[in-house]
Amino acid sequence: MKKFFRLFYKDLFLTNRLFTGLGLCVVLFVLSFFFPWFGSIPELAFWVLVLLFLADVLMLYRTSTGVFARRHAPERLSNGDENELGIYIENAYPFNVSVGIIDEIPFQFQKRDLWFKTSLKPFQNKLINYLLRPTKRGEYEFGDIRVYVSSPLGLIRRRYTIAQAETLPVYPSFLQMRKYELMAISNRLTEIGVKKIRRLGHSLEFEQVKNYVAGDDYRTINWKATARRGDLMTNVYTDEKSQHVYCVIDKSRAMKMPFEGLSLLDYAINASLVLSNVALLKEDKAGLITIAEKLGSVVPSDRRAVQINRILEVLYKEKTRYLETNMEVLYSTIRNVLKQRSLVVFFTNFESMSSMERQLPFLKRINKFHLLLVVFFENTELEKLSEKEANNVEEIYIKTIAEKFAYDKKLIVKELTKHGIQSILTKPQDLTINTINKYLELKAKQRI
Repeated sequence: MKKFFRLFYKDLFLTNRLFTGLGLCVVLFVLSFFFPWFGSIPELAFWVLVLLFLADVLMLYRTSTGVFARRHAPERLSNGDENELGIYIENAYPFNVSVGIIDEIPFQFQKRDLWFKTSLKPFQNKLINYLLRPTKRGEYEFGDIRVYVSSPLGLIRRRYTIAQAETLPVYPSFLQMRKYELMAISNRLTEIGVKKIRRLGHSLEFEQVKNYVAGDDYRTINWKATARRGDLMTNVYTDEKSQHVYCVIDKSRAMKMPFEGLSLLDYAINASLVLSNVALLKEDKAGLITIAEKLGSVVPSDRRAVQINRILEVLYKEKTRYLETNMEVLYSTIRNVLKQRSLVVFFTNFESMSSMERQLPFLKRINKFHLLLVVFFENTELEKLSEKEANNVEEIYIKTIAEKFAYDKKLIVKELTKHGIQSILTKPQDLTINTINKYLELKAKQRI
């Protein structure tokens, strides 16, 4: 009995409908003082309200398991993407109920208004879906599910606490990786902004001889096979395979800057994962190096099926460091690990010419032995300031400084090009598409 009253006290909540009824009873009692002919109507109304209250309590507390709820969540969440989760709710009462649901989501989302309201018929069940977008990698702890149930009388609400505590890891954007993977397999990359690059000449790898069809290049006609078969036959060439593609990620303080919730490091990690997967689909070998003031992780290039999972697990654990990049360590690592000419995609960030000039000697040395592609970021906040109309002297100064920083970024591209170094200056949100476009362009031009 004591346990029942403790449960009754903790999980019973009075509703506005009950307070409205009590207020009406008070008004009737006051009016009966001025109008005696009201008689016993106020007292009768009060006792009817008490009986309805007791009936409502009996209806909701007649069973210990009036509702059942369960969270539907994936094994892991994708960083920077909208992840779909769901709450399965089932009504075990023999009458209609109104239900309010609170899912105790991790504190990292900073959401205090996640409240779902629905109604269920007798023994009906529903699945309520919602979206969460994490912006940091790591472990996210979910709590219990709180379900608030009220009967058709609606005078009280009973709370059920369903234990659903669990911890979900947030990995680099594997949803984005899968999207690009499906597009690449079905040759629909152009639909999401990936350009179709015109091939210059032929790659070195011959694939097969096939019948000529309208649109084939006349230069690929195989005249010997044509003479033997009596039909026009053409040679088919395929992209050169097993080329080495390394993503090098700068983890220094320059990559800590956030844009739309994600840090530059997370943008680089997501783009590296997608690029590595596309390279593997092209039957190239993908590898990974992370660097800050000291060497981070090294994943030697490979084209086996497990390679993308190895890269994913390494990227999951990477964090921003707060010192400058040690380019000497990076150069010596590349010389020791990369034994063949490779495409080295270096994700970093330069905010000024001086920061680039400190790294330029090492970039030139790397480019001497490999094809180096330096990827760095536009400051979209400064771009907004430079486009904003200035109305006073202070805003003129701010606009001028913003334009100077934007101009320095373009000068960095020119300086890198002058030394024969490929580069991409991109907005953070366009990083993945621009990087894949450049990879496909370099591959089509046989630069790797």
